[in-house]
Amino acid sequence: MNKLLSKISDAELEIMQVLWEAENELPISEIRKKLEMTLSWDSSTVKTLLRRLCEKGVVKAEKRDVFYYKPVVSKKDFCEYKTKNLIERLYSGSAKNLVASLIGSNKLNQSDIEELKNMFKVGKSDE
Repeated sequence: MNKLLSKISDAELEIMQVLWEAENELPISEIRKKLEMTLSWDSSTVKTLLRRLCEKGVVKAEKRDVFYYKPVVSKKDFCEYKTKNLIERLYSGSAKNLVASLIGSNKLNQSDIEELKNMFKVGKSDE
């Protein structure tokens, strides 16, 4: 599965986002309609990207009156894979170094930091 996830391009990810948000199968017309709000892609571009995603095994197409598309890979699985990959490549596998980098670059506000502290407390017993 990881091999499939690593091959999703940025353009293909735009299509995956539409499919994940829909939470059900969509015809190409609906996919194009949702993409028109942010991108100005030709119909052929959308068809090509959907075909590639199907070939990669991350999207499934079902023929009815028209083709309906649905993701085979969940957004959660994709995000977890990409996060692990980022940590491995940039932080030598250390999630601690990633968090330190976010704090050091002021990417987290105090509220974010408090929320993270509370997450780390989960499962600890008060003694």
